[in-house]
Amino acid sequence: MKAAEPLRPDLARELVDRATKAATRRAGRVRNHLDGVCLGQGRHSDHADTKVLRRILAEHDWPGHRLVGPDAARAAWSIALHSDDEPDFQRAAAILLERAAQAGDARIDHWAHLYDRALITNGRDQEYGTQLLLNPEGITLCPLRAPESLDERRATVGLPPITVALEAVRRRYASDHLADDAPTVVLAGAA
Repeated sequence: MKAAEPLRPDLARELVDRATKAATRRAGRVRNHLDGVCLGQGRHSDHADTKVLRRILAEHDWPGHRLVGPDAARAAWSIALHSDDEPDFQRAAAILLERAAQAGDARIDHWAHLYDRALITNGRDQEYGTQLLLNPEGITLCPLRAPESLDERRATVGLPPITVALEAVRRRYASDHLADDAPTVVLAGAA
């Protein structure tokens, strides 16, 4: 059975294109392969991506599976997730994504990641253990509320136990040459 075409394929293309380019920039940044000019251009592009997503949210609410399809919905999530310089926008996007997930139009695990990220960028402890620091010494969890019940909370949003997620991230970054500078927040535990 073929999946239904999204209602707005134009928005889908724009979101996927922006998220793909941003992922390439972030990969270079994590591996410390960018000079100062490229870093500045990347920040400018991230702001532009956030501005576009802000417009889409204002016009259409969360761009879920029906509006833009699963790939573009994932792209919108990625853009919101990396809008760290705009914590108010990130919180608002998390609210809209939660509503879409509850309506079956977005993935609940995406909401958990964005919710955690919004908590961290606003100086609070995360709930689901999706946000990690990647640094030369290894990988550590960002501050976490009630660690003793973490796996139970993760299960409610379709995430694997934290030990499984951490091992997957360690394998993913094992071959990378980590930079000797400040820690970088990275996403872990994705489905």
